[in-house]
Order: sequence, then C-alpha cells, then structure tokens
Amino acid sequence: MCYNGVGDDMRLRNVRGASEKIESSPYVILEPFQYRGCFQQVFQNQNPIHVEIGMGKGDFIIENAFRYPHINFIGIEKYDSVLVRAIEKVEGIELPNLRFIRMDAQMIEQVFSHEIDTLYLNFSDPWPKNRHEHRRLSSQNFLKKYDSLFQNRKRLIMKTDNRHLFEFSLMTMTEYGYHIDHLCLNVYEENLTDNIPTEYERKFHNKGFPIYQVEVSKE
Repeated sequence: MCYNGVGDDMRLRNVRGASEKIESSPYVILEPFQYRGCFQQVFQNQNPIHVEIGMGKGDFIIENAFRYPHINFIGIEKYDSVLVRAIEKVEGIELPNLRFIRMDAQMIEQVFSHEIDTLYLNFSDPWPKNRHEHRRLSSQNFLKKYDSLFQNRKRLIMKTDNRHLFEFSLMTMTEYGYHIDHLCLNVYEENLTDNIPTEYERKFHNKGFPIYQVEVSKE
C-alpha cells in the first residue's frame, strides 16, 4: 500500500538541519496564511495555480513546474524530513513557478481561498480502517474543505495504487456532485504520454501494482 509520499521510512527518519534548510529555502512559503486569497502575488503573475497535497519528495510537482512554465505549482507536505528532500532537488535551480508549503492538509481552507485551478491527490494515505475514513483526502470531510479553494470550476486529479481507496474516492466524489472526466484503471496500460510519476508510483508500478487515476470536475 502507499502512503502519500510519507511512508514510515521517511517520516521516522530525522534529517539533520532540515528545519534550517526549510527556513532558508527561497522555494518555501514560511507564512502561507498571510497570502490567503492572493497567492498570485507570490508568483507575481496571473497564471493558473495547481496544488498537490502530500507531495512527498517532490518528483511530481517539480517535473510539472519544468514542463509547464505558464502554470504555478504549489506542493504541500506535512513532514520536515520529507520536504527537505524536495528542497535539495531544486537547490541551484531557478523555477519561478514553484513553491512549497509545510503544513497539515486539515488546514488547507485556511490557506487558500478561491484561487486554485487544479488539486492533485497523489498516493494519499488510505487510512484503511473504516473509523478513520474521514481522514482520507477524498472523504466528504475534505471535499467540503476544497469547495472554497477553487477559483472557478473545481478540478481534482487523483492517483493511487490502493483499489479500496480508489473505489471509496469514486463513490464520495460522485456523491458530492463531481463528474468523472477521465477514469483509468491502469495508467501504464493506457500509455499516457503526459503522465508524471511520483516516487511511490515508480515503486509500486515496478512491483506490478496497477496505478489507478481519475480526473473529476464540478461547476
């Protein structure tokens, strides 16, 4: 199973100097709450903003920033020890359309307000026990939080190797009024030319797990 780029091996391993690297990185927004509703000021342009919750070591969000310079990308990560690995990957590189935020996804509606175009949920923690389903990033608890984030049309893109989480997410999203725009039961069988893998995606694909993806939208 996968855990949102934040597996036990990563979150339990302390990285010496992680806090200092985070505080000194030009890619990290240290006080994101003060930009609520005006994140375009951070990028100094009017380009669309795409956000990934649980970016892990940053492979997905960094590659997106390289490929699509006219889109602004923000990666959210909860753990210092994981975020610092993403920071290390962009040291000495200029990507003006990329920023990171260290925060818990529970607080996301306190940081963004009517300014996001697309939200990515990649390999989120499946929280397998039924009593914990409200913690899943695709639960109705979180879908309600996301309502106030989007600028116009709401758009979510989710990838996971966890079939139970995927089926749960399809149910909660459609019940909440989202329309399925694209559904993929195995990303690699469809040979999607624009697919950008995460660290966990590579790991589980190499082990033979199917990678599920769904794109949904809501007016």
